[in-house]
Amino acid sequence: MMLELVEDEARLLDLLSLLMVLMGLLSFALLRCIRVPYGRYASSAFGPPVPVRLAWFIQELPSLAVPLYYVSVHPDLPTPALLLMGLFICHYMHRTLIFPVLIRGGKPTPLLPFALAFIFCCYNGYLQSSYLCKHSTFPSGWTHDPRFIAGLALFFCGMSINIYSDHILRNLRKPGESGYKIPHGGLFDYVSGANFFGEIAEWTGFAVAGWSTPGSAFAIFTLLVLLSRAQQHHQWYLEKFDNYPKSRKNPYTVSVLNPGAAGSL
Repeated sequence: MMLELVEDEARLLDLLSLLMVLMGLLSFALLRCIRVPYGRYASSAFGPPVPVRLAWFIQELPSLAVPLYYVSVHPDLPTPALLLMGLFICHYMHRTLIFPVLIRGGKPTPLLPFALAFIFCCYNGYLQSSYLCKHSTFPSGWTHDPRFIAGLALFFCGMSINIYSDHILRNLRKPGESGYKIPHGGLFDYVSGANFFGEIAEWTGFAVAGWSTPGSAFAIFTLLVLLSRAQQHHQWYLEKFDNYPKSRKNPYTVSVLNPGAAGSL
């Protein structure tokens, strides 16, 4: 009976992974037509406003609380699974407990995108935690495998880029200032969505280090959603600022729509 339950959950996780990829593809298609309705694109058409700091804390919390619970009830995890859970928790500890506190100003988040983000974090928190804590299997010596080492390095590189890029964005305005400015410094000197690039790199590294279906599904979902977000930001900057650097690229759309141009970045 127990074996059947384990096998049933394993099949469920595979289905949830497939569904996540399909959701990413659907989001990618929809976001060709509409802008993600939060931040600079927030609109009352998508529900009443939720204070931005509270929204970030609550919506990200399941992706921190769920893995912490799974780790607490599975104290004897193999080293690769424990390290991968640590990466996931590290990211969401920052997103849940640190990032919201650092927000300066910021528009309230409409209820609909807030609710969708909360549901996704519940979904993904369960998917990654259940797989790593209950269903993952790793070859002997996996922590010395080039895939694990490269994935780990890419994750931390991406996280560093993401955090530093957020720092640049937060400090664009001086106290008392409002409005938007062109970001400079770090990878923003080369691309419009440096923060998105960092997060894509993070979860790509996570997927490579874990070499799993759920991890890959999350990386693909992140790529598809942030591709769209980055393209929207790039176009918004071009429309809003006449002096926006024309040499600054959106590498995601360049690589997707014209792979041969990627080398010019």
